[in-house]
Amino acid sequence: MSQTTPLPMDVRLMHAVASLLFAAAALAGLSALLAWGARLPAFAIREVRVTGDVSHYNAITLRANVIPRLQGTFFTLDVAAARQVFETIPWVRQAIVRREFPNRLNVQLQEHQALAFWGPEGSSSMVNSFGEVFDANVGELEQDNLPRLSGPHDQSARVLAMQQTLQPLFARLDMTINALELTPRGGWRAQLDTGTEVELGSGEAPELVARAERFLATVTQVTARYQRRPEQLASVDLRHTDGYAMRLEGVTTLDSTASKQQ
Repeated sequence: MSQTTPLPMDVRLMHAVASLLFAAAALAGLSALLAWGARLPAFAIREVRVTGDVSHYNAITLRANVIPRLQGTFFTLDVAAARQVFETIPWVRQAIVRREFPNRLNVQLQEHQALAFWGPEGSSSMVNSFGEVFDANVGELEQDNLPRLSGPHDQSARVLAMQQTLQPLFARLDMTINALELTPRGGWRAQLDTGTEVELGSGEAPELVARAERFLATVTQVTARYQRRPEQLASVDLRHTDGYAMRLEGVTTLDSTASKQQ
């Protein structure tokens, strides 16, 4: 009966190393083959299918603006980078990008919905429905009578929320808040479509609502005493504890005789 003689250790090591080298070479070859295949023109992104909010763009315009900026094929495309490319387009707030074999992208867009202008008069920045500030072509707005909001840049959502809280109150008297400002000291100042300047004071929404309610409940009767209407108010100061102060166009509390002597 014959017995198999074990191979020497050095021979076994050589066989193991050879096997490893062969496997590594095979993997390297396969990787090179896959890398070559992934870059074939057949897999280059040729079609972009756009869904979602596209009121400011059509698919043809988006493809023309975006495809030249995309880097890579179906296999090598950086989806996160592609998403950022779409989100640099004006009016686009968010993009969700998915690949579809062999050479197509499916893109779902969410556009900014402009609810107000942001910043000083003349600024073209806008505030969207999330309270975020963004920049886009004002000429493409569907409506140009948006209110103007202003305040610290990181408070845009708060200012928008306050405007949306107060506007229904003033609407009871057919008044519209054309502008609302949060001052650096934390005070609120509004301008109505009648030109009336309203000092609302500082505080959170419940406090401002209470002041506005008190003013709106009596302003018609108060202005009628002077043969005036609420829209003839020049300014109103609601910061007083037990009432409010107002200035009416064409009405003065100075004695007319005393005024002539001055």
